[in-house]
Amino acid sequence: MNVLVINGPNLARLDIRDSSIYGNLSYPQLVEYISKAASGLGFTADVRQSDDESTIIGWLHDAADSKTPVIINPAAFTHYSYAIRDAAAMLKGPLIEVHLSNPLSREEFRHTSVISGVATGTIGGFGPHSYVLALMALKDLKA
Repeated sequence: MNVLVINGPNLARLDIRDSSIYGNLSYPQLVEYISKAASGLGFTADVRQSDDESTIIGWLHDAADSKTPVIINPAAFTHYSYAIRDAAAMLKGPLIEVHLSNPLSREEFRHTSVISGVATGTIGGFGPHSYVLALMALKDLKA
């Protein structure tokens, strides 16, 4: 089964971000980590990243049309992108929101997710393992 993994703004620059929040993996290492975990659970992961809201919306539209399950780390778009939320609401398959850090343990403005209301579930605070937990949940949802 295919799964689309979407990563939002600034995640391609993990290696220069605050490692106490985002961990020590570079983005290519994160992609490899997700891909290996997906393969081990019987998925083929299409891992993508964009800093551009309209690109992410297009990917969500494509996933809706193909009924592809989605794991999304909307990053900063989590807190204010109603356009991404509306595109995510069109999905026909499961949508799992993930975060490397726990947004609720961070600044107040990060406590609100406009995506969570249309997501099947949200997983955060476990670093890269958040993606693995999402893949495991997705496997259980599809069983």
